[in-house]
Amino acid sequence: MTIVNDSLSIETRGDSDMIDLTDRLSLLLQKQKMKNGHMLVFVPGSTAALTTIEYEPGLKKDFTLLMERLIPRNARYYHEETWNDGNGHSHVRASLLGPSLTVPFGDGKLLLGTWQQIILVDYDNRPRSRSLVVQFTGE
Repeated sequence: MTIVNDSLSIETRGDSDMIDLTDRLSLLLQKQKMKNGHMLVFVPGSTAALTTIEYEPGLKKDFTLLMERLIPRNARYYHEETWNDGNGHSHVRASLLGPSLTVPFGDGKLLLGTWQQIILVDYDNRPRSRSLVVQFTGE
């Protein structure tokens, strides 16, 4: 078994920017020349998250609206009293989804469903440069 660390740099617009990473991660997997195993993707920081979704315009809007209903931007967040940076909602939203995702691969390909894409959601209230950790374990 082999473990290989790699990275993926992403520029985001913030404000719930949703970015499909699937093709970029598939290319990283091809570069490793591993056939079977799993890929762990991790976003350092506390205002962005990773998940899977069917990456299409309607569902992207639905997902963004759901997060606004669950964790409204304009609610009171005690984080604001500490830092006054206006992104308390960003931290709560990101922590709900989580910073990492593990995806199996077989025969050198990610084992995703037909309509399943891997996405990064940047909830911060400003554009960010993100450097994701991508770790491959396999053979």
